Amino acid sequence: MGIKVIARNKRASYDYELLEKVEAGLVLVGTEVKSIRAGKVKIGESHITIDSKNEAWINNMYIAHYDFGNINNHEETRKRKLLLNLKEIEKIQHKMKAERLTAVPTIIYFKGNCIKIELAIGRGKKLHDKRDADKQKDIEKKLKRGIYE
Repeated sequence: MGIKVIARNKRASYDYELLEKVEAGLVLVGTEVKSIRAGKVKIGESHITIDSKNEAWINNMYIAHYDFGNINNHEETRKRKLLLNLKEIEKIQHKMKAERLTAVPTIIYFKGNCIKIELAIGRGKKLHDKRDADKQKDIEKKLKRGIYE
């Protein structure tokens, strides 16, 4: 049961201080699965919401139309349901409300035959935090190369 990564949200670790990660399934239609298998998915602009019925949803996840689909092809940025236990949803919802955290998707991948998405719960970084992280990365790169004085 290997894991094949399809898409990553590289901005998530830059924009957020990621504290905890959760794995979830996705409710998809057939043409969406075929487009994801072809790698035509973007999760950079997407975000997670939890509604009043305690259901988790991913909004703004872009899955391109399937090239060989017919008139029943899916809508590209529709709201998609996440498959999580009630305890997991309540835990995420509590952290989002009480601790003022955000849930963002980080990776979408195949685990066996199932499409899974990794959600990260994190706190938004301020501009100065992002600058500090960039400086630290540059120092680590130079140390690795051996050219830092």
